[in-house]
Amino acid sequence: MRIAIGSILTECNQFGGSPIDIDWFKRYDLAYGEDLLKVDAGVVGGALATLHQENCDIAPLVYASTCPGGYISKDCYAHLRSELLNRLQESLPIDGVLLLLHGAAVAEGTPDIEGDLITAVRQVIGSNIPIVATLDLHAHVTAPMVANADALVAWETYPHRDSETTGARGAQLLVDSLKKNKRLAMVMAKVPVITGGILGGTEGDGAFAQLMRKTKALERQERVLSSSLFLVHPYLDQEQMGSGCLVVTDGDETLAQTLATEIAMEYWHQRHNLEAEVLEPAEAIARAHSAGPGPIVLVETADCAGGGAAGDSIASLRALLNATDIEDALVPVVDPQAAQTCHAAGLNAELELTLGHRLDPHWGSPLKARGRVAQLSDGHFTYRGGIWDSVEGEMGPTALFAIGRIRVLITTHATYDWADEQWQALGIDPRQTRFIVAKNPMNFHNVYDSVAAAIYILDTPGPTPASVKNLPFKNLQRPFFPKDPDIPNLKPHILR
Repeated sequence: MRIAIGSILTECNQFGGSPIDIDWFKRYDLAYGEDLLKVDAGVVGGALATLHQENCDIAPLVYASTCPGGYISKDCYAHLRSELLNRLQESLPIDGVLLLLHGAAVAEGTPDIEGDLITAVRQVIGSNIPIVATLDLHAHVTAPMVANADALVAWETYPHRDSETTGARGAQLLVDSLKKNKRLAMVMAKVPVITGGILGGTEGDGAFAQLMRKTKALERQERVLSSSLFLVHPYLDQEQMGSGCLVVTDGDETLAQTLATEIAMEYWHQRHNLEAEVLEPAEAIARAHSAGPGPIVLVETADCAGGGAAGDSIASLRALLNATDIEDALVPVVDPQAAQTCHAAGLNAELELTLGHRLDPHWGSPLKARGRVAQLSDGHFTYRGGIWDSVEGEMGPTALFAIGRIRVLITTHATYDWADEQWQALGIDPRQTRFIVAKNPMNFHNVYDSVAAAIYILDTPGPTPASVKNLPFKNLQRPFFPKDPDIPNLKPHILR
């Protein structure tokens, strides 16, 4: 079997963040043609391992993966798209196509790049060659994706620990369908639940975790080949967004729709359990004074680079500076200009810095603070797990700026937070500090759950808030939860 494999994988934010250009992909993963075959980890690594095990003839296209941001620039997407499609055309004839995608990426002028890519691939290969695509469980599954792919397979864990096995599952489904000449039937059922990921973990007994287990249990049925649960990335602004279930069966579309609808309706009934409670930063800091020993984690999810935010908010920093009796604190801020100023001034220099809100000024104003350049770094670190396990991350020129007992990690580039690699790269164990600002709605669990005295979810301005109630949607039409707590006579939206 000759299988073409390609991947353009990132997540975008339509309310803020910095534009993604080709340099973003160069800082993470970018491989063309035969270089793709060298990838041995993540979703592509898992897919390649399975295809090798099945003795497939692999036609490598493009692999491009990077930290989330705003939209992908027009030129960047045009380049990656043409590289993938041109290499696909040159690889013909083929027996199948495997695409490792995200499902919530947006390019300038192309609001649904996954739907666009799958449709374009279909136009190149014709109607009879199967396409299987993998997606993040935060994908916005669209009609073009479902209409032009034979199967969509989603990640199963959040925090994301299963990118490699998801690549393997997608590859195996494609190979099995070819070996056994199976006709795949796929149906997506979605309900208008648009919630942040803060309560969307798949571990423990939370609502989403329970729904995920029920969804995956569907695969024990004889004709069900794959089942996926989606908590839609809520920081897009597109029509017919929603969360729900997608089922792939061995040719039985009626069964796929029945099962997907059942899970989608249960998702709707669980909606209130997916909406987080939040605190103003000052209130969270005040409550922390009565907490026991151990770190106080302030989760500033509204500035999550992993959700496309710029990472330049200083809302938590401002609150810590305004508070009294702060023992010590760690705060990350993306500010290329401030990082450059620190490097120019040199180690131990005392200076006044302007910090924050210069990449995405819509969400706040900078502050001025006097402090000391406590450490300088080139910003390189290595991920120890997650979707970029073993990949070298690049914060760019980086400085640790001490404002009294508060230390600010000032980086040039936004980077995805998996655990505490960015802090450890500067020799800092954040678990040994009292206050730590974490700017990811889920992955802070990888570091602090066993040691934290308290964890508070903050209500701050930004493009990745814990609740989307106040985001200025223009294309997403009401009604949707949580803006509309109840929707009489709701029926799931079906894609097939």
